[in-house]
Amino acid sequence: MDMIFKLIAGFFCAAGFSVMFNMPRKLIACAGVSGVAAILPYLLIIQSGGGLIVAAIAGSIAVGLTAEFFAARTKNPSSLFTIPGIIPLVPGYSLYYAMLYLVQNDVDLAAQKGAEAAITAISIACGIAVSMSLKREFTALKERNALKRQR
Repeated sequence: MDMIFKLIAGFFCAAGFSVMFNMPRKLIACAGVSGVAAILPYLLIIQSGGGLIVAAIAGSIAVGLTAEFFAARTKNPSSLFTIPGIIPLVPGYSLYYAMLYLVQNDVDLAAQKGAEAAITAISIACGIAVSMSLKREFTALKERNALKRQR
């Protein structure tokens, strides 16, 4: 039940972010689905005992691939779906506690939470880059195969 709640929350988190930035109404549901695509592999990996880095990379790869799918379907830029989709993965908890511990002069815990947030953010960026590279390679392979068939 907890997982279903988190998936629904991921949908509304991404959809709400889309509304806040005036995304066209017909695309808001697609952006919400990209939020679910982010949170599902993240939760599955965390629950199975996987690490935070692997979970963040898997979630962001899923967002990137979902965004590319919706971009092709709706003929819109993939960033319309990527940016709202990664919002559920943003390490707000870690950043909040890093600042809290910093204000409380607990530098060790602040550094630990700050490093956790930075590593998560870097993992998200790497996952997006991997998914975009996969899409480019797939498109290039598809074009090469189409050229070979024409000959």
